[in-house]
Amino acid sequence: MRPGRGAGTVVIFGGAGFIGSNLADHCLQEGRTVRVFDNVSRPGVERNLRWLRERHGERLRIDVADTRDLLAVRRAVIGASEVFHFAAQVAVTHSLQSPLHDFDVNARGTLHVLEALREMQTPAPLVFTSTNKVYGGLPGLELKARGKRYAPVDAHTLANGISEACPLDFESPYGCSKGAADQYVRDYARSFGLPTVVFRMSCIYGPRQFGTEDQGWVAHFLLRALEGEPLTLYGDGLQVRDILFVEDLVRAFRLAQQAMPRIRGRAFNIGGGPGQTVSLLELLALIQRRTGRAPRVGFEDWRTGDQRYYVSDTRAFTRATGWMPRVGVEQGVARLGDWLEELR
Repeated sequence: MRPGRGAGTVVIFGGAGFIGSNLADHCLQEGRTVRVFDNVSRPGVERNLRWLRERHGERLRIDVADTRDLLAVRRAVIGASEVFHFAAQVAVTHSLQSPLHDFDVNARGTLHVLEALREMQTPAPLVFTSTNKVYGGLPGLELKARGKRYAPVDAHTLANGISEACPLDFESPYGCSKGAADQYVRDYARSFGLPTVVFRMSCIYGPRQFGTEDQGWVAHFLLRALEGEPLTLYGDGLQVRDILFVEDLVRAFRLAQQAMPRIRGRAFNIGGGPGQTVSLLELLALIQRRTGRAPRVGFEDWRTGDQRYYVSDTRAFTRATGWMPRVGVEQGVARLGDWLEELR
């Protein structure tokens, strides 16, 4: 007997992490039953699970398992009405040290999720989080320094950001593994008719983020300032990203599931867009204004796959769903800083 689609269980692969726990909390507050599937390998995620359990009790179901285990993935999607796949190896640096592990988690693990959904009588709709790294280092993007940031010379790119029309150019093992998964998710919509959508995400930040040097840089910068610890910048600090507060991302997830019949098989660039941009140096200045403290900064060489400028053109998703970010940079950084101070 093939597993069928249930009446309300939300399954979140990687649900104990920063983004997953925020989405789980939102769905549980809606009265949904949520199954969190996570191997709890990332430091700090146990705290997220305890927080969710304390808030929501038995409507939270927890599978401590790994997406590389196909049987466990198949069991997890039984009765699923919506699926989100966030489970991943998330650091470019780690992918350079262990490309095989990176491939197994990001590419093979995603294929396991897709195959499990394909076996359902009515496949549950899937939202998959990819990355802006699928566009590589954007070597053809001409930039100039303006104050404490880089800016594109091209006026259209400056006004709108990088669109989904940008050629794919996987760089670093991480870019390759996430890029392969990205394309598998899109192709399973084409080849097998699965209801899937890809989010190529820029920088996400907010509460429940335990930032490190390799991932979650906004929280990492704040933590370094709060703890009085030194900080290393790779490159010159003029790099620009659009940053998106996690509650805005959660709204985008929910809208993507609601719009699935119309947007099936598409990939969308998701981030704060041109209105929510900050450079590394600008963020440090903002943190110093807010806290009165700034970490001691050292500089190292550029790292493989680092983009000097990446800002998402989010207009395609806005046209499809009406979504727009609501939380500005200063407000969002203040809210994350308050949460981190309370946590400490």
